[in-house]
Amino acid sequence: MRSKIDEQQRLFELTKYERELWEKGLVVCGMDEVGRGPLAGPVVTCCVIMPREPLIEGVNDSKKLSEKKREALYESIMNEAVAYGFGVCGEDVIDEINILNATKRAFAESYRNMHTEADAALIDAVEGIDIPCRKIPLIHGDALSYSIACASILAKVKRDRMLAEMDELYPEYGFAKNKGYGTAEHIAALKKLGPCPIHRRSFIKNFVDSDE
Repeated sequence: MRSKIDEQQRLFELTKYERELWEKGLVVCGMDEVGRGPLAGPVVTCCVIMPREPLIEGVNDSKKLSEKKREALYESIMNEAVAYGFGVCGEDVIDEINILNATKRAFAESYRNMHTEADAALIDAVEGIDIPCRKIPLIHGDALSYSIACASILAKVKRDRMLAEMDELYPEYGFAKNKGYGTAEHIAALKKLGPCPIHRRSFIKNFVDSDE
């Protein structure tokens, strides 16, 4: 079990990029997305400005955290955030303009929905986002930046909750469990039943007639 001192050191290292900008007096936001790979459901982005203090213990790349831990951290991050915003692009938009462009659109939407201006944005990998501030893309940024990690947790929990709601409408596909990703069970249901309204037609061509 990590000691409190070790955890504070980890968080200090995780704010390396933020501190370089904070020390120049800049307002920094972190941006991340969830849901570029699934066969169904939206891509969800989050933009968040976190304060220098306190650093929330346990914040990490959302993929490294259990669902229970993400849910707990979601509440803590929402309570501590200076500002946050979400962006959502659904399956219709993804099919129309492709997943990369849909992700960029959702990123810009999440920045606007923050209703606060930032001087610099730390972004997990994606370039070419139309927002009015300095953009700093970081490969694997959710494992390198505290702000991006916070955004990844918010986006992940937000999308998971959306897919749980979709599971109530379309229970045959197991969305509450697979979150729209192409698990064996999900693909089997897709082949048996065909697509439902939230499936991405451009993503399921290898499994079913996407015109169904």
